[in-house]
Amino acid sequence: MSELLTRTFLTAVISGGLLAGIPLMFTALGETISERAGVLNIGLEGMMLVGAYVGFVGAYYSDSFWLGFLAGIGGGALASVFMVVLCVRLGLDQIVVGIAITLAGEGITSVLQDAQFGKSYPRLGAPSTLAIPGLSSIPVVGKSLFEQPLIVYLGIAAVALTSWVFRKTNAGLNLRAAGEKPEALDAAGVSVLATRSYAALCTGALAGLGGAYLSIVGAGTFTPFMTQGQGFMAIVIAMLARGKPLWVVCGSFLFGISLSIATALQLAGINVSTDVVNMLPFLAIMVALVAFARRSYLAPALAIPYVRGAR
Repeated sequence: MSELLTRTFLTAVISGGLLAGIPLMFTALGETISERAGVLNIGLEGMMLVGAYVGFVGAYYSDSFWLGFLAGIGGGALASVFMVVLCVRLGLDQIVVGIAITLAGEGITSVLQDAQFGKSYPRLGAPSTLAIPGLSSIPVVGKSLFEQPLIVYLGIAAVALTSWVFRKTNAGLNLRAAGEKPEALDAAGVSVLATRSYAALCTGALAGLGGAYLSIVGAGTFTPFMTQGQGFMAIVIAMLARGKPLWVVCGSFLFGISLSIATALQLAGINVSTDVVNMLPFLAIMVALVAFARRSYLAPALAIPYVRGAR
């Protein structure tokens, strides 16, 4: 037990949890936005993979991490266009279309990676970090939490901005109305379809950014199926967060720890079966669902297509 309390182990757990949690945070934040508007985006896994591949290729050929992040945002938004057209505009089943987007994202990115790089997996260098004076010198948690790439701090700022938009702006009120009382929003003269479309596009963009972070910062390379179910984890986080962006951050960090625990255990010299380690994230999901699912928030009109005048 003493090995689990060493500074090295605790530092590895915290830094690993943050590294693995940031892609979940971006993606779950996007899902929170779309769920508020009544769109259940099951295709997050595929959008993350598209963002991861496009983001990596953009960073690799442009030699710029920021262009890679922008490319990932664009790739995720492009993938979400199918959700907008097929589900929001045409009213098709959101679950079926989301599964199709996930399968397409997995297949297309795998084929493109093989065609582009073959059996080689080129790597990117480590991005530069920004240390927050004073906080970065705190023992154990200092360098783990307060010496990160700038994109991490921008992500936290995006969470705060989203929380403010939800609570203080007409756009946030329109999002909530689109998910709870879309007919009331329509009666007020605001387009339900447009509101849901913007929300779905924003979700795709954030999922693409999460995927780009995973390939550019987290792994430094792209490998097929590298998300390993993180898109579905993000859906669970968004539901358990009950529409509150701050809880998205907390949930993402906790699930990030479950994803990174293997590395920390190895640093502590504890040998654990790989099968057991791979089960931890999904075990954490089941425990969270059993403990908190009754308190989760689901918009009343979630996954229900809106047709004007329909009852």
